[in-house]
Amino acid sequence: MPRVPEMYLKHIENAGDLYEIRVQFGSDNYRIFCFFDEGKIIVLANGFQKKSQKTPNQEIEKAIKIKKEYEREKK
Repeated sequence: MPRVPEMYLKHIENAGDLYEIRVQFGSDNYRIFCFFDEGKIIVLANGFQKKSQKTPNQEIEKAIKIKKEYEREKK
């Protein structure tokens, strides 16, 4: 199975199964957090415009919360 280059999809360390989709539009950078459901479906959680080198912890925490809600509602 082909892999997506890290410049487009990156695993977030210390955040479980969370990944970020990396989008550049002109000089603007955007990140969309996502996770996989049973390895078949990509669920998009939340996104934001990245304005600094470090990803804000509050955005990661928001994505983790959305993932937990998704998993809870799925059961």
